This record gives sequence, structure tokens and C-alpha cells, in this order.
Amino acid sequence: MLSSIGPTGFILLAVIALLLFGPNKLPELGRAVGRTFREFKEGAREIIADDDSSSRKEQEKAKPLASETASADKPEDKRLPE
Repeated sequence: MLSSIGPTGFILLAVIALLLFGPNKLPELGRAVGRTFREFKEGAREIIADDDSSSRKEQEKAKPLASETASADKPEDKRLPE
């Protein structure tokens, strides 16, 4: 998105921002935008971490326990008593 804007476009955006917000409000606005991006990145990281941990838990639940596999390997005697 920003790759299509050239140097003249950035200069034009800076002049427009300076005219709209003034020189006193511009640093405050920049800090607010920076905080917003940081919070967005942190939220995205948390979502990815939650997805990773939940998928690991599901994989651990799907693995059969050693006692379950041992009992499954032994054939049970299902003959009727005589």
C-alpha cells in the first residue's frame, strides 16, 4: 500500500498533516498512531500464541497413552465360558 507512494506523495501528506493538525499536535498524533500499531501487533501475537498453545493441547490429547496402546495390542479372550 505504501510502496506505491513516492517521495513527493510523502511530502504532500506531511504538508497536509501539518496544515490540518498544526506543529504542536503533530508529535502527539504520531505517538498515538505508534501506540495503536504496537497494541495491534501485541494483540496479533497473543492470538497466534493462543492458537499455537491450543493446537498443541489438542495434539497431546490425540496421542494415546502408553497404557491404552498396551491394552489395545493384547487381544482379549472373548470366548464364552464352557
